Amino acid sequence: MDLRVIEKEETMLSIEIAGEDHTFMNVLKGALLETDGVTAATYDMNPEQSGGQTDPVLTVKTDVDVNALDALEAGADRVMEKADDFEAAFDAAA
Repeated sequence: MDLRVIEKEETMLSIEIAGEDHTFMNVLKGALLETDGVTAATYDMNPEQSGGQTDPVLTVKTDVDVNALDALEAGADRVMEKADDFEAAFDAAA
């Protein structure tokens, strides 16, 4: 997975995530919105300023006392936990 930082501040992070689609981006956005300190999490698949770029751009905004990069890490960890929980439930049902 290739990531490119577009804009980075203490409480705001905007990154391009190459090769991903709505499926992954919706899961990541949902996990971020469940993360303490995150005030907004959105993504855009084709920003107007991109000149036709289709890789999603994720934007995360946080409270003043929460680092946006730390919040992204916590959200990614939450995605992995959910995937592990799903796998365990699937295996138990089989």
